[in-house]
Amino acid sequence: MSGEMLSVGDLAVSYGKVDAVRGATIEVPAGQIVTVIGANGAGKSTLLNAIMGVLPSRGAIDFGGRSINRLPVEARVAAGISLVPEKRELFGTMTVEDNLRLGAFRVAGGGAIDLVYARFPRLRERYRQAAGTLSGGERQMLAMGRALMAKPRLLMLDEPSLGLAPLIVKDIFRIIAELRATGVAILLIEQNARAALQVADYAYVLETGEITLEGPAATLADDPRVIESYLGLGGHRY
Repeated sequence: MSGEMLSVGDLAVSYGKVDAVRGATIEVPAGQIVTVIGANGAGKSTLLNAIMGVLPSRGAIDFGGRSINRLPVEARVAAGISLVPEKRELFGTMTVEDNLRLGAFRVAGGGAIDLVYARFPRLRERYRQAAGTLSGGERQMLAMGRALMAKPRLLMLDEPSLGLAPLIVKDIFRIIAELRATGVAILLIEQNARAALQVADYAYVLETGEITLEGPAATLADDPRVIESYLGLGGHRY
């Protein structure tokens, strides 16, 4: 792939003497959705947290044509990277609107909140409601909206469909597809391989910390190994 927004080369992350990720090389071009699929415990969240700077890593991480290896998390956010973590990590006692505004505290200029409300009308309806009282789908929308408040060039999503009802999952993935049209690059981590491969342009398969397959998402969706491991009845989790 060319014109990459994010380029990760030979990335390794260790917990003590255990290698959670080994030799991972991925690229995310501007304006595309790239997904990393794999079983629970394969190292997917570890990969995202290393790119975000939350976890120490070895290897090369370039963003927008420059190395960000030595940058702290705050500087990576300022450079244009936002992460929506698996557990969403909202401030439950604060209102929807206050949670959103916290996402923009490092960004100059206004108008972002109106764009988020246009993207997620349900959040506008509940702007005075405490985040902790929202449904699971609404909490996921709020977590995504808060990340978008920072006006990212790269949005990283960690298991956005986790624990959500099938109809809500469909809605979340529709929104993800719409975001691509705005030019935001998206790195999507998912166990729901079927939904991820339907929305993504390119895909990687991560197994026990290593990239074992990669290619256009439509090609991987037809690969017998992917079908057997992730798209069979046993892999249809949602």
